[in-house]
Amino acid sequence: MNTQELLKKVRKIEIKTRRLSDAVFGGEYHSAFKGRGMTFSEVRQYQFGDDVRNIDWNVTARYSEPYIKVFEEERELTLMLVADISGSTLFGTQEQLKKEIITELCATLAFSAMQNNDKVGLLLFSDQVELFIPPKKGKFHILRIIRELLEFKAKGKGTDVAGALKFLAGVLKKKAIVFVMSDFMSTDYKKTLQIAGRKHDVTGIRVYDKRETEMPKMGLVQFLDQETGKSQLINTSSKSVRTKYAAYHKECAAYFKEAFTRSDAGAIDLETQENYTKKLLGYFKAR
Repeated sequence: MNTQELLKKVRKIEIKTRRLSDAVFGGEYHSAFKGRGMTFSEVRQYQFGDDVRNIDWNVTARYSEPYIKVFEEERELTLMLVADISGSTLFGTQEQLKKEIITELCATLAFSAMQNNDKVGLLLFSDQVELFIPPKKGKFHILRIIRELLEFKAKGKGTDVAGALKFLAGVLKKKAIVFVMSDFMSTDYKKTLQIAGRKHDVTGIRVYDKRETEMPKMGLVQFLDQETGKSQLINTSSKSVRTKYAAYHKECAAYFKEAFTRSDAGAIDLETQENYTKKLLGYFKAR
């Protein structure tokens, strides 16, 4: 992809996702994720209806009339986007690949965070940590994140959710809002997720394609495993083959739900042809 093509794609993603974040998610994002607490702002004269517990007795004694302390929410947050770029995300039988959905989700969340003047960081992973961009503020920083999501080529092919979460625990010292976006084609991350969930506000978004839930009857078909690179001829007319195929997807889906629920983390299932706007908005409102 040359520079001009990349800039066009970045601009296209920006226009689509920023419109969504401005119109839909700005206020909902603010409401869903709270700051670190209340901080002192100023003192002012007491007014009828103010809480007497907030009276500043030192200032009151100095001026011989009641003054109260005013507090405001410490809003600045850190949003960490953890995006799966393994081989299995390069699959999609509808309008978009799983990787494209993940990119749009990241961009939408990033622009929502930018509206609230929050820092945004990015972690790309496969079966290894591929790229880490420390959290920062600003539009140029967000556009860089989108560029990396579009252009970065993974060295690994597999999916290691646990490894990504372990790395995150080592680099993020303060509490952050963490969105992990993946197809979660692995079942070995429960313990690491529980550790991350104790410190951070974690949400998992499992992006999947409907053809991963059920294999259609198409006779003998040559399949390529994007994560191992192996090619195999499979008889899709075999009931036992289709049953095993569906069972593996159900196992991964059930593990995802249980792992995130037990870690007091949020969990969203998103099929590639579903409207992710509605799914995110519903999730924010439920919080």
